[in-house]
Order: sequence, then structure tokens, then C-alpha cells
Amino acid sequence: MRWKEQLLKLNPYQPGKSISEVKRQYGLSEIVKLASNENPFGSSEKVQNEIANYAGKYSIYPDGYATELRTHLADHLGVKENQIIFGNGSDEIIQMIARGLLTPESKTVMAAPTFPQYKHNGIIEGCEITEIPLVDGAHDLEGMAAAIDDRTTVVWLCSPNNPTGVYITEEELTAFMARVPSDVLVVLDEAYFEYVTAEDYHDSLSLLEQYKNLIILRTFSKIYGLASFRVGYGIAHEDTIRALEPAREPFNVNTLAQAAAIAALGDQKFVDECKIENKNGLQQFYDFCDRTGLKYFPSEGNFILIDFNRDGQEVFQYLLERGYIVRSGTALGFPTCVRITIGSKEQNQGVIELIKEYLSIDTVISK
Repeated sequence: MRWKEQLLKLNPYQPGKSISEVKRQYGLSEIVKLASNENPFGSSEKVQNEIANYAGKYSIYPDGYATELRTHLADHLGVKENQIIFGNGSDEIIQMIARGLLTPESKTVMAAPTFPQYKHNGIIEGCEITEIPLVDGAHDLEGMAAAIDDRTTVVWLCSPNNPTGVYITEEELTAFMARVPSDVLVVLDEAYFEYVTAEDYHDSLSLLEQYKNLIILRTFSKIYGLASFRVGYGIAHEDTIRALEPAREPFNVNTLAQAAAIAALGDQKFVDECKIENKNGLQQFYDFCDRTGLKYFPSEGNFILIDFNRDGQEVFQYLLERGYIVRSGTALGFPTCVRITIGSKEQNQGVIELIKEYLSIDTVISK
């Protein structure tokens, strides 16, 4: 069969090891997963009650327009209902954008390293990909703006950036948007938006009227704790949404996912509590790293990227064999680092104690 050549050379997305797989492989009874930036506190009780008491018919297709969820979300965000597009996770919206705007004749610009699905989808569509290296974990917006030419159709921004957690400020985003041609779509991925506490973080929604070429991506997978339901969404000018809608698969957000998302939106107290716990957890790691001399990127997400100045895969493996699943920086473009999802206070302390143990053993071996 005549597959696209780039598809045959492209590796599929590799998820982290599952809890059951690690238990089986290493004979462990307890596992703490801090690898995929999931919410360690689960989801709101309102979500659990909604799903447990769901009385709808499973034989009926979902509402293809997600009408009720759309109304609740538009009200929550303060935007029009026709400014929202839903996806089976924000990953699907990334795929829609790539499908709608990237061709072998076009070019796309992104930071490096950043969320890998931007590049993955660009490769599938056969476009030219220009990657601008991060500077101290942050987007080089000057370099990215300079890389835009008349073949560029999409620019990807991730703020806070995955895997570094570094964010784009209001001033930086405003200045960047002013430099981007109006026929180039700027995709601003804000998957970790609800965790941000920085006062100068950008107010992207306020830019939508001025810039029809801006789309903001958010998700219910992170702070809302609905990763298994896969509900992501994009917010943009209604003209942009109208142009993108034909690339969306019909009935792409299932009925239970829509119900769960509505319930989650209705419990902002849970979101606020998770945000506070996350900030406290980050501080646990900051304090530990400062005491031990480990370098790290200050993060506005629910994860921290720590530089061990040694093979990150070795640190990952040491923790894995002792029941803590984290993410090696090798696959993230930071080979001497490990990315750790912020867990509960007890989970954070558990992985910190193991890192201390690893560092002490490594010091003895080095001597």
C-alpha cells in the first residue's frame, strides 16, 4: 500500500508505563504515578456523583454540538458559544489544525523542546517544520517571529511550556502577536492554565477580538482531573472556529465526557484547592533542590523539570524500580533531566526521599 513516506518513519506516541505494568515487572504492590501530569487529587465529587447517577441511554449518539457543555463553558469563560470548538482532548484539536492548515507546500514554526504533538502532526502532513530552541526553558519569541515567512501557516506556542513549565508574559505575547501576519494562525496551548499563579501571565482571551488568527487550547484533563474522559477545547474568533469545524470528527466528545465536564465546571472550589496544593508541592521541590544544589526550571504547571547533571534515564529507572513512575528527560529533549508531576504532600516527600537516597549512593560511587 502507498503509505505516506513520513508515516512509515514516524514513531507513534509513547505513553508512560502503566501502574499495572510496573507492578508486574518489578513485583511491587504500591505504585505512585507522577509521570503524566495528572491531578493527584482526582476529580470533583460532583463529577463522581454525576457519572454514578447518570440515567441517559447509551444507545443514543452524543450531542454532536455539545450544546449544554458549550453553554456552561461559554458562560464560565465570558465568550460567545460560537467561539468554542471541542475535541477528544486538545490533542484532537491540534490534529484538526494541522489537517486544516498544513500541507507539503507550507511551513510551521514551534519552540524546541515543547509538546511533541505539534511536530508529530506537522510531519504527518508533510510540511516544513522550523524549530526555534528554547532560551532558559522559555520560548524565543524573537527568533520565532523572525522565522515566519510567506509559506508559514501555523505557529505553536505552549504556555506554560511542557516540559519546562516556563510561561509567556502578557507583554511578550502582546508584542509577538503584533508581529505575526494576520493570515498565520497562532496556536496558544494553555493546557496548564488553571495552575498558573504568576501575576504577569498573559490574558489571552482579551486578545481574541483583536486577533482573528489566535486560537487558545485548554483541557479538562489536568486540574479538573478528567484525563480519562478526553475533553479539550479551543477558543477563537467565530470566523476561525467556523473555518475549523469541518475538520472536526462528528460526535467526537462522548456523552459521559460532556456530563463530567459540566459537573467539573460547577466545582471551582475544587479547582482552587488543587491550585493551592500544587503551589505548595512545587515549593517542596524548590526547597529540596535549593538545599541539594540541583538545578530546575521554576514552573507554572503541575510538574517540575529537574536537572541531575547525569543520565536522566538512570534516575528514572532508579525511581521506577522503587515504585515511583516519573518521566525521563531523554524523550523530552532534556537528557540529563527528569520531569516529575506534582503529587500530594506525601507523594512529593516520598519521591524526594528516594532522590536523596539515589544522590547519596551516586556520591559514594563517584568517590
